[in-house]
Amino acid sequence: MLPVVFISHGAPSFALDPGSAGPALTRFGSTLPKPAAVVVLSPHWQSQGLYLSSSSAPETIHDFSGFPSALYQLQYPVAGAPDIAAQLQQHLQQQGFSAGLNPNRGLDHGAWVPLRYLFPQADVPVIQLSLPVRWSSRQLYQLGQALADFAPEQILFVGSGSLTHNLYEFRAYADEPAAAYAAEFSDWIANRLSQNQALQVVDALELAPNAKRAHPTDEHFLPLSFVLGIAGQYSTMQPLVREIRHSVLSMDAYAFERAGQEG
Repeated sequence: MLPVVFISHGAPSFALDPGSAGPALTRFGSTLPKPAAVVVLSPHWQSQGLYLSSSSAPETIHDFSGFPSALYQLQYPVAGAPDIAAQLQQHLQQQGFSAGLNPNRGLDHGAWVPLRYLFPQADVPVIQLSLPVRWSSRQLYQLGQALADFAPEQILFVGSGSLTHNLYEFRAYADEPAAAYAAEFSDWIANRLSQNQALQVVDALELAPNAKRAHPTDEHFLPLSFVLGIAGQYSTMQPLVREIRHSVLSMDAYAFERAGQEG
């Protein structure tokens, strides 16, 4: 069965400067059975209500500015999966969630940048899930729970965010020493995940040390709550990478095997 994955996508320049996270994602992706599709939640598609992308050929969106020109030349020419998107929509509606389909939405950098490392051949279709504005961490967890039994052997669910995300303190050089508060927050999360304390992690922005400094806004944290809702009482947790870049951006990524679904 396929695991559930949380990835920190860091700055858009991650696409050109992989650090240790890029190779770690590629190694992990090479160990997976090929999914029928990836469903990825990114904080860079926020919407009123919940939507699924249903394009058959989603464009690569360069939703950032001020970066080197080479970054704007990158493409991730992946297929979409409109049929699976429609099945997901129906499943969510059966679980009490109203969800729409958007046939025009492409993939923002929160989706395509990490996926180009996870599946560098762009040979796995991708569906993007929007992040409804003003949804709480608990609501994202519940959304994940609603998807936990949707084709677990075929669909790779990915939450793409950032384990810490304070752009006010961002440093230009990727190899700047890690800020103590960012390291403390990411260590707190790692400790709770290792103990399968999912709800403490879901509530981390109220419980964890330095939470408000690590996340002045919550949108880059919420994909982790979504992933934990799908994972449930996971049987194993695998840290794929633990790294802080630009002093304050944790690149930590985790894979969760769902209980009873190993192998």
